[in-house]
Amino acid sequence: MTRAIMHGCNGHMGRVITGICDNDKDIEIVAGVDPFDDGHNTYPVFSSIKDCNIEADVIIDFAAAKAIDALLDYVEEKKVPVVVCTTGLSDEQIARIKDVSTRVAVLKSANMSLGINTIFKLLKEAAKVFAPEGFDIEIVEKHHNKKIDAPSGTALALADSMKEVLDDDYFYRYDRSQLREKRNPKEIGISAVRGGTIVGEHEVFFAGEDEVIEIKHTAYSKAVFAKGAVSAAKFLNGKGAGLYDMGDVIA
Repeated sequence: MTRAIMHGCNGHMGRVITGICDNDKDIEIVAGVDPFDDGHNTYPVFSSIKDCNIEADVIIDFAAAKAIDALLDYVEEKKVPVVVCTTGLSDEQIARIKDVSTRVAVLKSANMSLGINTIFKLLKEAAKVFAPEGFDIEIVEKHHNKKIDAPSGTALALADSMKEVLDDDYFYRYDRSQLREKRNPKEIGISAVRGGTIVGEHEVFFAGEDEVIEIKHTAYSKAVFAKGAVSAAKFLNGKGAGLYDMGDVIA
C-alpha cells in the first residue's frame, strides 16, 4: 500500500485524484495540503506543506507554481519522493527540481497521460522509419480557448521525442504565414488550435508520396492525467534518488 500526501487536494485535479485513490486498494491519501478547506475530505488537510506532520511514502503535487518552492524544501528535508504535476514553473524552479532529484526521487513529465507517454515511444520508432524515406512531419495540437501557451508543452515534447532519433539539422517551424517558399524537408511543423472546451488533442502526421500515417491522442477529460499521476505515485514508492518521468512508469 502506497501512502500519499495530496498537495493541492482541493483543486480540481486534487479532487479527481482523491476519488481515484478511494477506489484503488494499492494507494491511500493519508493527508492533503491546500490553503482552502471546507472539511469534506476524509483525511486531514494542512494549509501549508511545512505544517504537515503525517508520514507518507510519496507526495502527488497538483498545486500552484508559487507553492513549489516550499514543497521542494519539505521533500528535501523529509526525503519523501514527489510526483510533480504542477505546470508553469520558472526556469529556476525547474533547475531546483533537478538539483533536489540528486538526493530524493522526483518524477516530472510534460504530460501525465499514459497514452501520450506510450505515443512518445511509438513516435521514435516511426520517425526512424519514415524520416529517412522523405516523409514530412507535422504536429497539430488542439486545446480549450482558455489555454495561454501555444504550442502546448506536450506538442513540444512529442517533437522532442522524434528529434532525439533524427539528424541534427531537423528544426521546428511554428508559423509559415510570412513564408513564400517550398517546405523545408527538415522542418517539423507545429500548429496550435484554440477553441471551446477541448481538453487536449494531439495529432502527428507522417506525410509521404501517396500515403499519410497519422498517430493521434485525444483526452476527453482531465481524469487521464489524474490516473497517470496515481500510477506514477505507486511507481515512485521506494525508488532511490533520481529524476524520473512517465517513460519510466510504462517501461
